[in-house]
Amino acid sequence: MATKEAIIKQVKGITLLAKSDSNHWVVMDGSDKFGGSLAGSGPKELLMFALGGCTAMDVIPILAKRKAPVENVEVKISGNVREEHPQVFTELHVEYVLYGNGINKEDVERAIELSTTKYCAVSAMLKPGVKITHSYRIESTTAPAV
Repeated sequence: MATKEAIIKQVKGITLLAKSDSNHWVVMDGSDKFGGSLAGSGPKELLMFALGGCTAMDVIPILAKRKAPVENVEVKISGNVREEHPQVFTELHVEYVLYGNGINKEDVERAIELSTTKYCAVSAMLKPGVKITHSYRIESTTAPAV
């Protein structure tokens, strides 16, 4: 079993720096109402980034392996947070937007299925407590006819 480690250091108030195995520092912060200075993303934002990044890092190479003519990918995450504390996500929706011409929807659906059921560790960790839904759109990059 692999061991992962992270360190989080206070800068000032609730402005924090975090670093893990990649050795890259990330700034986390919150509202000045709570002692922050809005200098970085909050932990829940970073969780959404992690989910989107994790699944994108699965879907992009799966589609490339299937030789899908994808020119660009966006992953959009939206979520509902409960009002009472702890203010956890109750639902997250992942929308994949794929840009290119001639992209086969079956390839997209299979790539998303593999990511969400087999490869994305962030999704697997969140699933027991958060309802996660998915959708996708394929956008043509062909210039409109004049």
